[in-house]
Amino acid sequence: MQVQRTRERITVEIPIVITTVLDSLEGMIVDLSEGGAQVIGCSLPAKTQCQVDLDGHIVFGIVRWSEEDRMGIRFPYDLTDGPLLEKLDKTRAARRAPMAACQPAYSRPSPTPYAPLMQGGFGRRIR
Repeated sequence: MQVQRTRERITVEIPIVITTVLDSLEGMIVDLSEGGAQVIGCSLPAKTQCQVDLDGHIVFGIVRWSEEDRMGIRFPYDLTDGPLLEKLDKTRAARRAPMAACQPAYSRPSPTPYAPLMQGGFGRRIR
């Protein structure tokens, strides 16, 4: 069964500490959005309330699903600030940046993305 998601999930590698009333576990966020995260390297039972700690900044969460070495955590409040959101935004920006870098350095700026292909020649418009 495919779950329809409203937020884009981004692949990341962020080491964190998960804290509950009884435990403190180290893990790694490998999948992050404003509404939740997938953590590998540790697991807690479903419906467990926990805190995700990144460099002293806490985000509250609830374990939605759990397997032997991974779990999905839903944030009851969307990320609106803090280091987790900063890392998410940086990763998103880095994924989009290479597209702009694909244009050759020697070509002149153009209002259309097809300009490098249209640099003159038989049957082509010369600008």
